[in-house]
Amino acid sequence: MPKSVTFALQFADEFRGVTKNSCKMAVKIRLARRGRKKLALFDIVVADARAPRDGRFIEKIGTYNPNTNPASINLNTERAFHWMMVGAQPTDTTKAILTYKGIMHHRHLQIGVLKGALTQEQADAKMTEWTERHEGRIASKVDSLATRKADDFKKRLEAESKVKEARAAAIAAKNIVVEEVEAVAETEEAPVDAAIETAPEAPAAEETTEAPAAE
Repeated sequence: MPKSVTFALQFADEFRGVTKNSCKMAVKIRLARRGRKKLALFDIVVADARAPRDGRFIEKIGTYNPNTNPASINLNTERAFHWMMVGAQPTDTTKAILTYKGIMHHRHLQIGVLKGALTQEQADAKMTEWTERHEGRIASKVDSLATRKADDFKKRLEAESKVKEARAAAIAAKNIVVEEVEAVAETEEAPVDAAIETAPEAPAAEETTEAPAAE
């Protein structure tokens, strides 16, 4: 039996098994917080819907770091796809993550295979095409962010250079004013000193001798 047919039959059995066991336990794919304050990191986990948000879980299938741009997502796509095919329900955030990583599209194609709408080969080809197109968009975004970062850095350097030049010009202008003031003061003091040096000395007063008083 071809491998693609075996793959389809396997998930068909799992898909039917979900309907039988859905009343026993509702399974969620959600985020479990870790990391420190103001720098949160998240594990992507499969857990019983009745368990606390950061409590026990069935399986960890990836990590999510929203502190980077673009966000860093490390996902075990095979296990995520498996859990989606057996009926696990993602939360809104994890659904967005699974959509971004192509799991939701993969599930949609696989259900089409199970219903006979397309063959496994057609589904695989469509998934490969989607993956290549998605990776191209991601690479384009990364390049755009790198270019923008370089431009911002260049603009900051130019702004800092202008500030330094303006500061240096202000200091130079202040020094020129001080030098001009000192030069004016020196020119005002020079005539006074010259006048003092050229002024004739007053003749010394002649000593007068008093005649002795007559007795």
